[in-house]
Amino acid sequence: MARYRHYDPQQTKMIAVSYGRQLLPGTFEHALSYLIDNEIDLGRFAARFKNDEAGAPAYDPAVLLKVVLFAYSRGITSSRTMARACVENVLFIALACDQQPHFTTLAHFVATLGQEVEAVFRDVLMVCNTQGLIGKNTFAIDGCKLPSNASKEWSGTSADFERKAAKMERAVAHLVKAHAEQDASEALDPDQDKQREHEERTIATLRKNAGKLRTALATTTERLGAKGTPIKRNITDPESATLKSSRGVLQGYIGVAVVDDEHQVVVEAQAHGTPQEHDLLKPMIDGVHGHFAAMGEGDAAQAAAYLADAGYNSERGLKALAADGIDGYIADGQMRKRDPRYADASAHKPASKAKFFQPKDFSFDREQGTCVCPAEQALKLNSANAIINGRKATVFKGTDATCGACPLRSQCLRKPNVTAVRQVAFFEGSVASKLPNPHCRAMREKIDRPEGRAIYANRMGLIEPVFGHTQQRGLRRFTLRGQAKVDTQWKLFCIVHNVAKLQLYGKLAA
Repeated sequence: MARYRHYDPQQTKMIAVSYGRQLLPGTFEHALSYLIDNEIDLGRFAARFKNDEAGAPAYDPAVLLKVVLFAYSRGITSSRTMARACVENVLFIALACDQQPHFTTLAHFVATLGQEVEAVFRDVLMVCNTQGLIGKNTFAIDGCKLPSNASKEWSGTSADFERKAAKMERAVAHLVKAHAEQDASEALDPDQDKQREHEERTIATLRKNAGKLRTALATTTERLGAKGTPIKRNITDPESATLKSSRGVLQGYIGVAVVDDEHQVVVEAQAHGTPQEHDLLKPMIDGVHGHFAAMGEGDAAQAAAYLADAGYNSERGLKALAADGIDGYIADGQMRKRDPRYADASAHKPASKAKFFQPKDFSFDREQGTCVCPAEQALKLNSANAIINGRKATVFKGTDATCGACPLRSQCLRKPNVTAVRQVAFFEGSVASKLPNPHCRAMREKIDRPEGRAIYANRMGLIEPVFGHTQQRGLRRFTLRGQAKVDTQWKLFCIVHNVAKLQLYGKLAA
């Protein structure tokens, strides 16, 4: 039988280590260390400290930046894990030069970066520009919805909080009343004693949660949307938003990025606690202009083309683009339906197994203006000229007589116990020419041209890989609370992405 030299991954060894030689040229850690030591202006951090004549020496911001950014590149966002790595991991020890900052020092550093992280982001961006990694021809804009350090269970409007608090208080009153009746009757047996202890813990929890809701109602104001209607706010993080994503509903922020087409360098990054992206188009473009103006290339940012999906399409945003002379290509929700290349797209979709009757299951006679439902009942014409989402439609509606006792209600209505009668619409075409929004109409016409479609087709390939790379590193959620702190963390995520681009495509000194 073959014999091999024994080895043990858990063994330790006392060796002399040169910290600089652990950072091999061509690696992320080497690129990061070189940039922070040679390209980033750290003088702006001096205002944080007042220990010129008294007090202990502070940790060098260069060390803290290296530790935090390298940790983020490995998907580590916990300050405790970072601090432990500075003691146990050779690469962290080399980057920190064997300094061992406490986890509270690291956490405080990240939470208070504020304006400094904006300057660091710009310094890295300037290096990318100097090294020719930014083409400045086309920029793509999009957002990534990530959960934050907040529970969606504590989200709602003031009416929701009032209703939840009242429900909890009623439950407490019911349990207290039941306990009083038990006390007045007879002694409890051992099994009832255990149930009583459980219920008393439940009462304490309900009182605590109800008090939390009452405090929120008394100390916070209702958040209003663009239309002046109340929108949900979160108690644990009032600046976060309830977001609908492909992964379901989550409580968090939208991390928005603007990406250049040359090497997918992120040229602007902002995090916003808004459920929609409609109003984020102008702030993102203004941020790009600010960075390039600081680099003396404001004209290049002005001349570039900006691509964004339908989430950023709004009359107000497009009007601002037109006023600023921006060459934008912003999609709308009906763009593909107007594209002749997708005319037969539905033919390739697998047949859906609908649980409920669809409009195609109704017999509609356009000339006679009649409609018969699957139960062979004639529906009443509700509107012959309805406009639904910019499309003409003929709408029919059932009556209590036809729908009330129908044996097919469960197949026709999603909520037969709530909805009284069925309504069905048959669409005829588009009325886009009658839209009151001139800038939306102009953008539709622009993006429907062959050259417009060709330019917009580059959007997904520019922006989506950036979010994929970020999440592949393990950066899948925000760990801080508050819009300012989350914005700082999102910028740090994007700095890591840009440093990786410099590592791969830049020419940094060995």
